[in-house]
Order: sequence, then structure tokens, then C-alpha cells
Amino acid sequence: MTPAPVTAPRSVRRGLACLAFAAITWGTTGAAVEIVYRSSDFGPTALSFWRFLTGAALLLAASVVRPARKLARTPQPIGRRVLLFAGTGVGLAVFQTAYFASVRDTGLAVGTIVTLGAAPVFTAGGGRVFLGERVGHGGLLAICGALTGLAILVLGNQQGVVHPVGVAMALLSAAGYAASNLLGRWTGRHGTGEDPYTLTMGSFAVGAAVVLPLAWGEGLLPHTADPGHVVLLMLYVATVTTALAYPLYFAGAGAVRAATASVVMLIEPVGAAVLAVLFLGERLTAATVIGTALMLAAIAGLAVAESRPNATD
Repeated sequence: MTPAPVTAPRSVRRGLACLAFAAITWGTTGAAVEIVYRSSDFGPTALSFWRFLTGAALLLAASVVRPARKLARTPQPIGRRVLLFAGTGVGLAVFQTAYFASVRDTGLAVGTIVTLGAAPVFTAGGGRVFLGERVGHGGLLAICGALTGLAILVLGNQQGVVHPVGVAMALLSAAGYAASNLLGRWTGRHGTGEDPYTLTMGSFAVGAAVVLPLAWGEGLLPHTADPGHVVLLMLYVATVTTALAYPLYFAGAGAVRAATASVVMLIEPVGAAVLAVLFLGERLTAATVIGTALMLAAIAGLAVAESRPNATD
């Protein structure tokens, strides 16, 4: 007997469209930030601060005008709510700031590929260690493939093509993403999950507060010969790739399987690499292409492995 579909086809198509839009726009974030770096003396923590602050403000404004949704929710312990918002905010602060630093130090293509290639691996490993989630042979093979791709990308290039500090920042960024993701899984498992819209808005507010001291020391306002150009780029990052893309991502992720969402989001690193080559003058060496292909294939394999939690492979 064929099981009845869990999600209506129309909802799935809508979810896929939301995920694709989020992935495409996120793929442009690093390019916009790279142009800001070339046009001003803005630093990564200042960029993160303004992105978080503006994104939170826009989401707050949208929450006032959007229709209220009456959802039955179990009262949540205040301690776990504080842990969820604080932990997710700190994780996102590390994720965004370290990613922006990686783009500055080693370029858009490599920084994005390493960050998004390592994040699912860290998440899978953390899920196994801290949440007791099963990885399986397929998951282990995918993790090994991702690590091999990373090694080829970093060690197979000549000195100066891939910068170790930038790669380290990308790995730190991936760790921040994985930490916030795992915290969300843990709270959801204990029945203390949060509305994605509210969680995003609150986490952005926490992230802005966390990076503010560093951003203040780095310089909140940039020195640039073209301030209008920089402001427009930052508004694009804060509105389209943040306040709009994050809720769409959560909406899409809630409508399709996690494995499907992981594969669709591969659009992001591919799009970032294309923009880096076509418009920012970056070049992809053979080692970079091979390493990238292995990492992306590993993510797809990991998504397939995670979609079969009861498999005995």
C-alpha cells in the first residue's frame, strides 16, 4: 500500500520556491560585502552589527502590520527560552561575522564554499555527540568526502590562492551556524521550540548586542568616497538577504524534508562562486574546483543519509 503524502504538492512547490529564493539571495550576500570592502574601510563586525540591527528592526516593523496567527503553544520555561534566544543569537553572530571576515581574507568563492561545506558536517557531528543522533555509514562517508574536498581545496592550491586565516574564519563561521542549528534542534526536541519568525527577530537583536562592542572599536561608520553606494549595498544585505530571505527559508524548510532543503540550498555556494568569477575577478584553480565538487557532493550525500534515519547501512 502506498502511504498518503504528508505534504500537499502545492505546499511543497511553494516551499521549494521559498528555499530557492533564499539560496539565490544568500549567494549574493558575500558579493555585496566584498564590494563594500573594496569601496570602504568597513570591517566584518561592523557589517554584522548593521545587518543584525536593521534586520531585527525590519522584522519588528513587519510583525506589527502582518496578520496575527493564533497558534496553540505549550508554555515554555523562561530559562530555556533565554538559552534558546541567547545561544542562537551568539551562534549567528559568530556565523555572520566570521563569514564576512573569511570573505575579506580569502575571497568570496573559497570563503563561501568552505563555510557552507563545513556547516552540515559540523552539524551532523555535533548531532551525534550532543544529541545522540545516528549518522550511519552513509553519513560517515559523506563527512569523509567533505573533509577530503576541504583538504584538496586548501592544500592543493599554491600559496596565496587560498589564505589559511580566511579558511580558519570560514570554519569558525560554520561552527557558529552548527551551534545555533543544534540548539534549535535540542529545544524543539524538548518541546520548547519557538516560532521561527520570533526566534529570528530575537536572535538578530541578541546578535547585534553581542557584536556591538567589537563593532564600536572597529568603527561603526565607514570612511568611503562613495557613501551612497555603500549604504545601498548594506540596505540590500539587511532587507533582501536578511529580513526577507530568513523568514522565507524557515517557511520553506517547514514545508519540505530536511534532505530536500539541504540539496536546494546548494544553490548558495554555487551562485557565490559564479559571481566571484564573473564579476569580482576571482579565479578558480583546478584544486578549488575539485575540492568544491567533492564538498558539494558530500553535502548532497549527507542529506540523503539523514533522510533515512532508520536505515541500517
